[in-house]
Amino acid sequence: MTATDTHRAIEAVWRIESARLIAGLTRLVGDVGLAEDLAQDALLAALERWPESGVPDRPGAWLMATAKHRAIDQLRRRSMHERKEGQLGHELEAQHEASLPDLDAALDDPVGDDLLRLIFIACHPMLPTEARVALTLRLLGGLTTPEISRAFLVPEATLAQRIVRAKRTLAEARVPFEVPRREELTDRLSSVLEVIYLIFNEGYSATAGEDWIRPSLCEEALRLGRILAGLAPDEPEVHGLVALMEIQASRLRARVGPSGEPVLLLDQDRGRWDQLLIRRGLAALERAEALGGALGAYGLQAAIAACHARARMAEETDWKRIAALYATLARLTPSPVVELNRAVAVAMAEGPAAGLAIADLLLDEPFLRTYHLLPSVRADFLAKLGRAEEARVEYERAASLTRNARERDLLLERAAACVPAHR
Repeated sequence: MTATDTHRAIEAVWRIESARLIAGLTRLVGDVGLAEDLAQDALLAALERWPESGVPDRPGAWLMATAKHRAIDQLRRRSMHERKEGQLGHELEAQHEASLPDLDAALDDPVGDDLLRLIFIACHPMLPTEARVALTLRLLGGLTTPEISRAFLVPEATLAQRIVRAKRTLAEARVPFEVPRREELTDRLSSVLEVIYLIFNEGYSATAGEDWIRPSLCEEALRLGRILAGLAPDEPEVHGLVALMEIQASRLRARVGPSGEPVLLLDQDRGRWDQLLIRRGLAALERAEALGGALGAYGLQAAIAACHARARMAEETDWKRIAALYATLARLTPSPVVELNRAVAVAMAEGPAAGLAIADLLLDEPFLRTYHLLPSVRADFLAKLGRAEEARVEYERAASLTRNARERDLLLERAAACVPAHR
């Protein structure tokens, strides 16, 4: 194996093992920041040694053993806390020497309590949303700071500061490394699901930059969602989110044209939709429904996505059911964005005038004043109603508000298409 092949193998091992490695170390040292540092030290040791010695048979166990040795050495050097550190160092050393076979078994287990605890720490609601997203991708995705900064178009220094502040906040608050107790589980789980879906959405429809989609972020969110579904199998909203992401991810190949231009839902070649992902999504939705009770916000959105997935042609879409599902979602989680989506469904079910009437009620919503999809949706309705000049103005306004170059081009093309009718 060449040095290049070895480095590629190390990168692959790190992506697979880093989350469990950091999770296990956090349980041992009680500090997620220190745990990540120790994991990174072990990675550097692998980069130094494996090109010569070869990749070990159990690379995860090798990384954990190396990190634990570093933890022992570091704790011994901290003279300010000699007694406490000496005791912890002794415990770590004893664990290392006495239970390495158990460690091997734990590292081979695809899911475990440590990983679930790490997810809840990385997505802790005390952290700002941007910090939760960055920390989750760093600790659970194994992504580097430059990779995350490129994905979200944030300066690398800014993102690094977010991650450092987040780890410091968690350490200073002494957030326990545990699965939340039942009384706080709902809020904490909601934060976890929000972070995973934010990551997915940024990949599915990039808010800024030159690319319309970023499939790697969708894949990372799906991976995290599937892990969480294995760790929390009795939580219907976890399965609802996984169902939603699986079905939406099935359309990724059809969402862009040959030159990377956006292709909207009704214009997509449904033959390019990934049927395996659709089947997985529908199965996850069935699991959410089988757990009983009314569907939550993610389950309802998954049910909406399922309506699209089941329609072989756009004309066969059950828009009345979609409008009804959006109405239920609006009652469960009132939001101007949900109401705008309901307007689209109502327009498809009852005609553009009905949709425009709903959208017009949102014009004074402060949250939507800079939201490009409101003028974009209104423009579509106006164009269908033959009000070309008004549609052109709305398309141009939408283009001025979006930060995504591909989307801006599409909106300007639609504005230009209104001009002949205008004249």
